[in-house]
Amino acid sequence: MIWEGAFLNTSFDRASQSTTTPNIRRVPAGRIASWLQAGWRDLAANPIPSLAYGLLFGIGGDLILLASLGRPHLFTAALSGFFLLAPLLAVGLYELSRQHAAGTRPTFIDSLQAFRGNGRSIALFGLALGTITLIWERASEIGFKLLGGAHGDNIKQFISEAVANSDNTVFLILWFALGGSLALVTYAFSIVTVPLMVDRNANFVTAVLASLEAFAANTLTLLIWGATIVVLTLLGFVTLLFGLVVIMPVLGHASWHAYRDLVE
Repeated sequence: MIWEGAFLNTSFDRASQSTTTPNIRRVPAGRIASWLQAGWRDLAANPIPSLAYGLLFGIGGDLILLASLGRPHLFTAALSGFFLLAPLLAVGLYELSRQHAAGTRPTFIDSLQAFRGNGRSIALFGLALGTITLIWERASEIGFKLLGGAHGDNIKQFISEAVANSDNTVFLILWFALGGSLALVTYAFSIVTVPLMVDRNANFVTAVLASLEAFAANTLTLLIWGATIVVLTLLGFVTLLFGLVVIMPVLGHASWHAYRDLVE
């Protein structure tokens, strides 16, 4: 009975903490450089587990390219999905940064503890991101078929033909507007969601609301940060994915430090 009471009290305390909405700070855009520097320091302090995650990102990028050869709609959907799912894929990197800040030298196996501590909320968030990615893939396929891109053309040829046809102008604008809006909404509710789940055992709803509040309070800073993430990630793709092995761990660790600045 004593053990059972202790278990119930612990469960109640964890539930209470998970529904507490944290205070959000206002952070200037100048802090972005310090986030990247801190991300690099975390990589240097934990090179083997961090680069292991970077290698996984690189392999994921390879799979995207291989699966989408000759399929323009799948290429754009997969590339977009890579960005949409990145906050979830970086869970282990957040845990590495968290444990390093606590004064330990975590291993790759240690980083997997993040999934055990709040696995249900992380899984719900992953389901939400997966649903958004699937919706965008379906919308992309419909859009490409309407533009006449259902015949296995390569992506470069399709884009040049679609843009060259003036009849497609309005449709392309609407399609990019839809994709941009979907990406922006997803980014807004992803900024601190997973780090908050890892660090404070926040539940899905509380973490998403905190992320939206952080975006509302720091819109300009976080738009610049989002653009930085996109540019550096694309740079990783341009370097035949070798760059992703280093760039993605730095961005993952940097995102953790962004969270620490944004959330009190």
